[in-house]
Order: sequence, then structure tokens, then C-alpha cells
Amino acid sequence: MSRLFGTDGVRGRAGAVLTAELALRLGRAAVLGGIASRDDAPAPTGDAPGGAPAGAGARPRVLVVRDTRESGPMLEAAFAAGAAASGADVHLAGVVPTPAAAILVGRLGFDLAAVVSASHNPHADNGIKLFGPDGRKLPDALEDRVAALVEDLPDAATRGTDIGGIAPFLGAAEDHLRALDERFAGLDLHGVRVALDCAHGATATVGPEAFRRRGAHVVVIGNAPDGRNINAGVGSTHPDAIQALVVREDAAVGFAFDGDGDRVLAVDAGGRAYDGDELLAIMARHLHAEGRLTGGVAVTVMSNYGFHAAMDAAGIPVATTPVGDRHVVAALDERGWSLGGEQSGHIVETGFAPTGDGVAAALLLMESLAGAPLGESAGMERLPQVLINVPVEDRDGAMTAPELRAAMDAADATLAGRGRTLVRASGTEQLVRVMAEAPTEAEAREVCEALVLRVPGRVGG
Repeated sequence: MSRLFGTDGVRGRAGAVLTAELALRLGRAAVLGGIASRDDAPAPTGDAPGGAPAGAGARPRVLVVRDTRESGPMLEAAFAAGAAASGADVHLAGVVPTPAAAILVGRLGFDLAAVVSASHNPHADNGIKLFGPDGRKLPDALEDRVAALVEDLPDAATRGTDIGGIAPFLGAAEDHLRALDERFAGLDLHGVRVALDCAHGATATVGPEAFRRRGAHVVVIGNAPDGRNINAGVGSTHPDAIQALVVREDAAVGFAFDGDGDRVLAVDAGGRAYDGDELLAIMARHLHAEGRLTGGVAVTVMSNYGFHAAMDAAGIPVATTPVGDRHVVAALDERGWSLGGEQSGHIVETGFAPTGDGVAAALLLMESLAGAPLGESAGMERLPQVLINVPVEDRDGAMTAPELRAAMDAADATLAGRGRTLVRASGTEQLVRVMAEAPTEAEAREVCEALVLRVPGRVGG
């Protein structure tokens, strides 16, 4: 049986894979199995809603937030009902970006936070991801315990002696904005024209307001969610929309967020898009020059070779992790570093929030540019990249084949000091993903296609 939790929570088509029944069982299981001992929780930094000291009381406290999908209220209600049935007091914060949950769960002493969102996926999908009292996604062991309970829930059980309550949590968006105000109090954007694409998602309110509070003149698209238009032709997965807006509105810079607001890409005044690698390189150089970069930067195996070359030239250490922002955060925690991210635009500054925050990342980029145009930044030189997904009969068997390993070694030797290859099995499909980076696209494609021919058990052409 496949694992219930993927790299970013439980996700699938709403009403078909992620049903109300499953959300209710997840709510019950999350309270019974996903909440660590209160002795392990960090000391709260604020007061709980209602005036009681944060963390006090016999019942666990759960925060639930969601994005703008039409299935969100159904799944939110089901999860909350399950959590309350297992003895938790549940607080519904409504539509706010994912990072707001990660920030508030720690600041206000919640035992658990649940985010109902499928991030950059189409509106018909949805998901549920869980955060612990430290604002980090639950570790694998706790997720596995929750998954086991979803399959085999006790007939009637709570963590205490009775069921919990469900109540609205007001002001979560303002709480998120207040945290951004504190972090970027010194950032002055008066006179700067900024374009934003909020993907008709959770940043539709927070994103524009955060920039306006810094003094920027803001033009916005993707800020009219109707339940079905989230990520539809807009947002970080459709950069052409923000590229056109920047050029049309003569903006100095543009940013596109995804549906739940935990990732971002940027666009310069000429309409060129910059991915997470390029943004991280600019931020890392800025923080390093100011003596504010703790240690180095953590990125995933998908990060461009040009990023590594740029960091090496700047004397900035780099840690490489498997794909997934949770692995990036784990690497930062292990080393005591503070900055990391993914090529997709998940950028984490742990001193602000222990998860990706698209709005915070956009503001950090503006801080890093210090008034200079994005198009004149010199963060890194991106190498051309070619990626081919190869359908196979057995992805794990293909990865261990001697002929493929030998071909990979030969390709790496050819590109040594100039580029790299990466061959990995998909975590969700019967695919082997073959990637090559080289000084020219022609060479990258030649190396990539040669490796594809060495993948055993290929299906199709």
C-alpha cells in the first residue's frame, strides 16, 4: 500500500480521493496520533485566543487554515469535526497563506496546525498538511502514526475525557501581516512600482497589503478568487501572466505566488522570470555581505549547477538535500543555518518562519536588491538544463542497473567542472527523471538523450 502522506501532506482530487470522510478520519487521527507530548512543545510567545495562557488547559488546541478552493470549507469542516471528536479545541482561521499557520502555531501555543490546500495544483484537487507546535511539518514518524490510525481508528477515543469545541479564529491575516511588518520594518519601497500575481489564492489579501505597507505602488492580478479559478492561468506555475503585467504596467519588478502562498517567482522590468535558485543566490550574497548569513544555504538536488558555482565563488557553503522543502528545513536545523529553498520558489528563512513564505521571500529579495534593478543583479549564471521523464517498467530496478550507473559516471566525467547530470526515480510515478546541465543547451540535450538510451526497461519509444 502506498504511503498516505506524500512530500507535502495528503493530496488528491477533492471528493474522490480526498473525501469528507477521509478528512474527518484525518482530523481524529491527527489529534490522537499527531500531537507530541506537551513537554516537547516550545514555550509559546503569546496568549491563546480567549485570554487563557497559550498551551494551558486539558484539551489540545488545533488551528485550521485553508486556501480559496471551493472544496475548502467542506474539508475544513470535516477535519475540524474529527479533531473535536477526538477531544481538541479547534480554531478556524479561514483563508490565509500556509506560512501564517506555521507562524501562528508557535507564537500562540497551538499543539497542531492543519492547512487545507493543494498548493499549485488545479482547483479540483485539495490536500491537508500538518504542522507541529514548532511550526514545522510533522516528521515522518508522526505522519506514519497518523496514517496508521486513519486505517484503524478506535471506536470512541479522545485525548482527554470529552469532545472539544469548534470556534472561529479572527485576525489571522492581520497576524501574518504583523509578523511581516516586524521582520521588514526597515524596508522602504516608496516610489517603487510592483506587480503581483496572487493566483486567485491565499495571498490575495496579504500579498498586496504587505507591499503597500512598505510604501510600494502595487498593481495586482489574480486577486479575485471564486473557488474555481485558483492557479488557472495565473500564479507561479504560469509566469507568462506576471511577465505580461510587468511589461504592460511598466513595473520595476513583479512577483507571482502559488495558490497557498508558500512559493514565489520574480520577474524583472524587461519581463524575464527568475526561479528559486536565482532568487536564493541574490539573497545569500546580500546576507553574506552584511554578515547576516548564518553558515550557508541548503538547496535540493534539483538546484542548477550555476547556483553551486556562484556560491563557491562567493565562499558560501551549500548543503544539498533530497527534493522537498521539509528536507531543506531539516538540513538547516541540523547545521544551525537559516536560509534555504528549492528551484520551484520555496524559500525558507528560518529566523522568520520554519516553512516557505512567498510574500516574505519577495520582500527579502527587495531588501537584498537595495534599490537596484533585478535585471542588473548578479546572483548566478544559470546553466541550460534539459529534463526528460522516462516511463519504465520498474523505476527502482532501472536505477540500480550497472549499464545506467556506468553511463552516469561517464557523463559526469565529461561535464566535470562545467555542468552535471542527475538521474533519479520519481517518488509518485513509474518514471526515471533524467536531467543534464551544460554550458550550452545543445550539449545538455546531447548528454541527456544519451543517458535516456541507457535507462533499462523503457516503456514506449
